[in-house]
Amino acid sequence: ANGYYHYRWNKCIHGSRDFSDMVYIDSYSFNKDVYIQFNSTVGEFVGYTAHGVYNADLWNKDTNFLQQERADVERYCKHNAKNRQSAIADKT
Repeated sequence: ANGYYHYRWNKCIHGSRDFSDMVYIDSYSFNKDVYIQFNSTVGEFVGYTAHGVYNADLWNKDTNFLQQERADVERYCKHNAKNRQSAIADKT
């Protein structure tokens, strides 16, 4: 209980059935505080602490890493949402 807790949380958010408003969020947290986050609507990392701002600056300069994060809206979010939507729709 007196240790440190670091985790990464990815989530996909959408409201439309065609997924045209899909947003991918990739958050990094330490002891329940988000210190850096990628949001696909922003298109780059944003830091919320000194450590997060430092890493956001580095990660935003890495064009390969940034392009992978941007592509996750299609590769990860929309791909999985389509699979889940069809699985649910087939059962109703």
